[in-house]
Amino acid sequence: MGATFTIEYALYALQFVEQELLLFAAFWFLLGAADDIGVDLCWIWLKLTGRANDGRISPAQAIAGLEGRAAILIAAWREADVIGHTVRHALSVWRQDDFTLYVGCYSNDPDTIAAAMSGAGADARVRIVIHENAGPTTKADCLNRLYAALCDDERRYGYRFKSVVLHDSEDMVHPAELSVIDSALSSVDFVQLPVRPEPQPASPWVAGHYSDEFTESHAKSLVVRDALGAAIPAAGVACGFSREIIAGIARQRREEGGPGPFAAECLTEDYELGVLVWREGGSSRFLRVRDEHGDLVATRAYFPARMEDAVRQKARWIHGIAFQGWDRLGWSRGLADLWMALRDRRGPLTSIVLACGYALVVVEGLLATAWLLGASARLAVSPVLQFMLLLCFLSLAWRSIMRFSFTAYEYGLSEGLLALLRIPVANFIAIMAGRRAFVGYLRTLRGGAVKWEKTTHSAHPVLAAAGGAQPR
Repeated sequence: MGATFTIEYALYALQFVEQELLLFAAFWFLLGAADDIGVDLCWIWLKLTGRANDGRISPAQAIAGLEGRAAILIAAWREADVIGHTVRHALSVWRQDDFTLYVGCYSNDPDTIAAAMSGAGADARVRIVIHENAGPTTKADCLNRLYAALCDDERRYGYRFKSVVLHDSEDMVHPAELSVIDSALSSVDFVQLPVRPEPQPASPWVAGHYSDEFTESHAKSLVVRDALGAAIPAAGVACGFSREIIAGIARQRREEGGPGPFAAECLTEDYELGVLVWREGGSSRFLRVRDEHGDLVATRAYFPARMEDAVRQKARWIHGIAFQGWDRLGWSRGLADLWMALRDRRGPLTSIVLACGYALVVVEGLLATAWLLGASARLAVSPVLQFMLLLCFLSLAWRSIMRFSFTAYEYGLSEGLLALLRIPVANFIAIMAGRRAFVGYLRTLRGGAVKWEKTTHSAHPVLAAAGGAQPR
């Protein structure tokens, strides 16, 4: 009898845990769903009114001369496998002459220097800058060194750049990118173009989930953000800044003791830079433009293909955007921007709620096993909780439809179907990244230094386009 009582007590305790987890998870799932549906409804309205349609650029416009000189900054540390392809491809597709491509390298990384020089050849549009400090420092520190070189060139040659464009060492740029950015910066201070993660057959689950998330974000969320007039975060690639706004931010940083416009102590200096443009009164745009073939004017790149690398990268994003963003940027007074900041910083909470959701799967499995074995005692689920669970199911179905639709539109039907199967993979990565980011943030609160964890790149989309190797 004692054993029976113990089992019944354990069963009741497990059901109590089930109900508490259900209530907690359902509440936060519904709150997040309301947030997402609000963005969805805004996007649908923009689409119906024609304000969310992609622009077009003609072949002549794509290769037309720029209205002002452009400086493209690329920071490179241990990027020998990709930097040469990036430089060589950019020089071959960007037909304009009025730009300078600055590649930042380190004296203790000769392989990257050699690869960058090989990609540049004798092209006078490239300037390779060797950092006086040994690597690795941080991406922001290297970008500040490139900014100093840019300023030196302006003084030396007597001209002034019109725009400053950021890219990463693994990027495959679009031929029309500079023309789109140059044209937009005639009327705004900052412009962001889409980023398109390239599918990797060897990693359909981990690498593939980036395609799903970026496509929905850069085809819907940022379009809504742009229409609402909220701050547009910079992605660090395919983003252009007016020379004046960068100079203004640089002056502000120097007054605070920094060496340049990029915050070396911030893990997501690009995101912060885009927000600062809006905070400083500058104007921003997110632009979706397609070329004569219907291809999106976007930066293509391979994202991490291994689970460990994806977790590390996303932990850096969560740490920088959610935790450091709260500390460093505070909160906006504008309603639309406050809403978008809340969306940006919900990553840690999302990981907790998702973890509770998957804990529920385990609990439900244990309870189902007990009932199959003959247990009969069940706690009643309140009508309110039943209604909340129904809404959760409906919101999940809606989210799945949206995820499938956006991925299928950009990548095809098969990738759209895979996007549905990748949802648990994306959730697991979010849970692990949230935990890692929180641990890292606690370490900095105890006085630890901010730790930069660089993403490793082993292959380039240019190689796949030419029938070569892909990441493994």
